[in-house]
Amino acid sequence: MRLVAEEPWFECASGKLSLVILITELCMVLNDHAAKVKKIVDRFTRMIQQVEITLPAYPRGFHLITDRVTDQVEIDGIDAGMLHVFIKHTSASLTINENADPTVRMDFESHFNKFIPENAAYYRHDYEGSDDMPAHLKASTLGCSVMIPISNGRLNLGTWQGIYLGEHRDYGGRRNLVVTVYS
Repeated sequence: MRLVAEEPWFECASGKLSLVILITELCMVLNDHAAKVKKIVDRFTRMIQQVEITLPAYPRGFHLITDRVTDQVEIDGIDAGMLHVFIKHTSASLTINENADPTVRMDFESHFNKFIPENAAYYRHDYEGSDDMPAHLKASTLGCSVMIPISNGRLNLGTWQGIYLGEHRDYGGRRNLVVTVYS
């Protein structure tokens, strides 16, 4: 016994249409639009980039890390977007401030050491060292993230602005950041 496959036909306004012809026509239409579809898919896949970077250990104080952050993400082709930087630690912080004069960062460290001193009699969390509880307070005061607009392929910071890492421990070690670009 032989089985003979019959070609299926569909009725349409112009008459009968074979399934093979229908699929062939559909593939030709899709191929014509493949470049447009690829462009749309590329756009959506570029809408969010995320990398996790590890900063080297810094001494206690405030340190400019703008270039270390921007070297890890691609923002050149972004007309309008946002850069979000998040630090995954409770004893270090991020903030934006003066990027030109290093004495500003020194004054930040001096001020925060007076504002939130070590060895306060009321600290109970002291088993990790005298710098630990003040580091938590400083980190909470300054925050764990910054958000910066991206315009015309560049961070849209003010002339004298940069991203600071606030290292609040004497021996904090390497710090991990999550950097996300929204375009």
